[in-house]
Amino acid sequence: MSIAFVFPGQGAQTIGMGRDLAEAYLEARAVFQEVDDALGEKLSDLIWEGDIETLTLTQNAQPALMATSMAAMAALKSEGIEVGKAAYVAGHSLGEYSALCAAGSLSLADTARLLRIRGKAMQAAVPVGEGAMAAILGLGIEETGKLAEAAAEGEVCQVANENDPSQNVLSGHKAAVERAVAMAKDAGAKRALLLPVSAPFHCPLMGPAAEEMARALGEVTFNDPAVPLVANVTAEAVTDAAKIRDLLVEQVTGRVRWRSSVEWMAAQGVTEAWEIGAGKALSGMIRRIEKSLATRSIGTPDEVKAAKEV
Repeated sequence: MSIAFVFPGQGAQTIGMGRDLAEAYLEARAVFQEVDDALGEKLSDLIWEGDIETLTLTQNAQPALMATSMAAMAALKSEGIEVGKAAYVAGHSLGEYSALCAAGSLSLADTARLLRIRGKAMQAAVPVGEGAMAAILGLGIEETGKLAEAAAEGEVCQVANENDPSQNVLSGHKAAVERAVAMAKDAGAKRALLLPVSAPFHCPLMGPAAEEMARALGEVTFNDPAVPLVANVTAEAVTDAAKIRDLLVEQVTGRVRWRSSVEWMAAQGVTEAWEIGAGKALSGMIRRIEKSLATRSIGTPDEVKAAKEV
C-alpha cells in the first residue's frame, strides 16, 4: 500500500471544525493556539463559535482550514503516524500550503501568516463585482477550455480548477464568465453555475496578488519537504525548496491541476489517499478520477484512531 496525504481547499470550512480534535488531543489544541499567536487574534474562536459568513471570508477561511488540517496531523503524530508514512503530499489551492507545512517545508506560524496575506491579497486584487467563477459540469477539460475561449471576447475567461473528469471551474471577468455559463448547455455541459466566491481566483486577474505573494514568500524560510509535494501547477512531484517557492507564486494565477495530480500519483503506485482536515470534497473528486484509489477522511478523533489501525 502506498499512501498520499491530501489537504482540502476553500469551501470545506464549517463552524466547529477541529474542535473535537482540540478537545481530544493536547497536540491539536496547541496547533490552534500557535496559529492564534501567529495572527495576533483568536481565530480559533471564530472557527468554533463564530458565524459562517465571517469564517468564509477568504482571509479567514484560508488559515482556518490550514489550522484544522495541521491539528489533524498533530493528532496523527501523537498516535505514532508521521508524515513520512505518505509517499506524497498534495493540496487543493490553499491546501498546498497545508501540505508543505505538514512536510516541514514551512513552519506553522509562517504558514498561518502567509495564508492571511494570501487571502487578503487575492480579495484585494480585483474590485468586488468585476470578477466571477463558475463550475462547469459534464464537460471534459478540452471542451471546457474551448468554451472559455469562446466566451472571453477579449476579456479574461479561463479554466482555473481542473477538479475531476466531469467538473472544471472557470475564472475571469464577470461578464465573460456569465457568457460561458449561458453558452455551456449548447456546448454539451450538463450544468453550469456561478459560484458564491468573492474574487476570480487562479486566473491572470490575480496578478497583483501574485506579486504580493512573491514578496511575502521571499521573506520566510523554506526547507526541502520531508515528503515530495505534487504541485498544483505542474501535477508532478517537487522536492526543491526554491522551486516550490516559485510554484506557489505561479499558483496564484495558474490552474489547479487536481485531476492530473491524482492521475500522476496513481501512475506512481499510490493506492490510497488520506484527506487530512475538514470535509470530504477531495475524497469524492479522487474517487471520480481514479476508481482504483481508496480514500480515507481524517478530521475527527475517531478517524484518527481508525487510521492508527491501518
